[in-house]
Parts: sequence; structure tokens; C-alpha cells
Amino acid sequence: MKRISEFLVGLLFGLGLMLSGMTDPGKVLGFLDLAGAWDPSLALVMGGAIAVGLAAFAVAKRRTQAFFGDALQWPDSNAIDKRLMLGSVVFGAGWGLAGFCPGPAVVSMAAGQPKAAVFVAAMLAGMALFEVLDRRVHRGAGGLSDGA
Repeated sequence: MKRISEFLVGLLFGLGLMLSGMTDPGKVLGFLDLAGAWDPSLALVMGGAIAVGLAAFAVAKRRTQAFFGDALQWPDSNAIDKRLMLGSVVFGAGWGLAGFCPGPAVVSMAAGQPKAAVFVAAMLAGMALFEVLDRRVHRGAGGLSDGA
């Protein structure tokens, strides 16, 4: 039952992305083009997502277990550090250059968009490269994982 629920929630998320137009890189790039033909519709989608997220977190904070009995795992830290800032910059640059972020890219790839497949391949390669570099840093004397 847990896997079926996960699948249905993912399907609902993907359908929401498609219906809102967020799988279209042109829509995202239009939102980011403040000096040109700005398209504010992504702000409405983000606002709706934030409202749903706030409600879900309010419920989750009052619980000790997830709906299927697993322990709720909260982040150990809420510090804004170099790692978070660098990751945000890389994410934003990729989003601005390609018009995709991970969720919509996977949905677009599944819908047969070749650009999305290239983006997902590059994203996976970047994630693998990060893992390799992060392991080296953990064995070394600091760097990305120093938390400062």
C-alpha cells in the first residue's frame, strides 16, 4: 500500500506540473525574464505550492510518525552555510539556463521531450560528480563539507 500511495502522489505531482505548464521551459524562462516579456504565472503556481507546503508542515510538526508508521526525519541544521549557498547558485543557474528543475524535467522526459532527457542526464552526472567530490572532501581536510 505504501508504494501505491507513493506512486499516486508522484503521479498527482506530475499531472499538476503538466497542467500548470511548468514542464514547458519557455514558461519558466518567461518568468525569469524580468526585463522582457515577463510571465507571472509561475509565481501563482509557487504561491499555491507554498500554501500546500505550509499546511502539510503544520500537520507534520504535530506528528511523531509519518502516515505509514515511519519515523519523521527533520534536518539536523537550519544554518545558511557555504554549501547551501553554492548549491542554490548552481541550482538557479541550471534552472535559468535550461528552464527545467528536477521534477518538471523528469515529467518532461517521461513525456518524450529530448531536451529534458539531456537535462536529466546532465543532472544525474552532476549529482554523481558531487558524490565523488564530497567523499574526497570528507576524507580530506575540509572544503565543501566544513559547514562554514
